[in-house]
Amino acid sequence: MDSNMLNKQKYIALVAHDNRKRDLIDWAKSNYDVLCKHFLCGTGTTATMITEQTGLPVKGYKSGPLGGDQQIGARITEGKVDFMIFFWDPLSSQPHDPDVKALLRIAVLYDIPVAMNRSSADFMLNSPLMEQEYQRNVIDYYNKIPRDIR
Repeated sequence: MDSNMLNKQKYIALVAHDNRKRDLIDWAKSNYDVLCKHFLCGTGTTATMITEQTGLPVKGYKSGPLGGDQQIGARITEGKVDFMIFFWDPLSSQPHDPDVKALLRIAVLYDIPVAMNRSSADFMLNSPLMEQEYQRNVIDYYNKIPRDIR
């Protein structure tokens, strides 16, 4: 099986900063019928709150500042997360901003779809591609890394 192929049933990470958790929960409630067809995971409190308030099963990792962002990033590199909804707060500094940047970098590196607000999440979740297999275009950056630092 091609590791760059997204299956019809997606592994979706749900992540939100504190000031955006309510927005993500409301969005998840309004998209329950689509989300329930996929495998869901998320960072700490966000995963717990979504499960409690929507009934959707969301596998929880650690809280973002305690390594949850890095855990999600690791799952992306392993091919175990292939879609991410990340409602982040653009007006607040986060103690784990470097982790957030690393997570977003990994998402781009592995060419997974990422929605960072309700509009993009709505467009992506309602795309016909959500119900199809999809071939990601992952660039082989390994050959672009100088040999002396590999």
